Amino acid sequence: MSNSLGDLKFRRRQQAVTNYKKRFGLVKSGLDRVVVRKSNKRIIGQLIRYSANGDKVVAHADSSELLKYKWPAKSNRPTAYLTGLLLAKKAGKEASSEHILDIGLTSPVKNCVPFVFAKGCIDGGLKVRGNIQIDEKVYNCSNMKYITELKSKSEAKYKNHYTSYSGAHAPENLAKVFSETKGKITSGAKE
Repeated sequence: MSNSLGDLKFRRRQQAVTNYKKRFGLVKSGLDRVVVRKSNKRIIGQLIRYSANGDKVVAHADSSELLKYKWPAKSNRPTAYLTGLLLAKKAGKEASSEHILDIGLTSPVKNCVPFVFAKGCIDGGLKVRGNIQIDEKVYNCSNMKYITELKSKSEAKYKNHYTSYSGAHAPENLAKVFSETKGKITSGAKE
């Protein structure tokens, strides 16, 4: 095995963090990238513009910012939608040009977090290239019938699964809280 620099992989590729072939294709498009990354606790979105001297962050939104709007920022689809909406509002005048979605190493599965995030960006006014069609029930907490079914079947399972949701953010109230948070982000109001 040789130790020459030519034999070494790119560090980020070796760590399975960056797919350079996919990134090169996105950069080659000449469009700004709407980048979305999901961790175990947060969803982070950025509007990135390519520059030969290094990429420039035009706008940045983090799901933890949703706490200002009284939304329980978790790493789920409703939070992804609201974070995308927040990014679109922060982008402001940049929303007039077309953008391309960068989901990184995430698998492109129907109704996954990056696509719900993109739907939030589109609803907020960003023009994201692609045909992203997602049913609103996937992310707006209105289809919470299974929560009441779980509560009636097993109170212990319900409490175990939803321990972090309580009070105003009880699962039964999430649809109402989601609508209020969406309205606050759209209008630009904070609490």
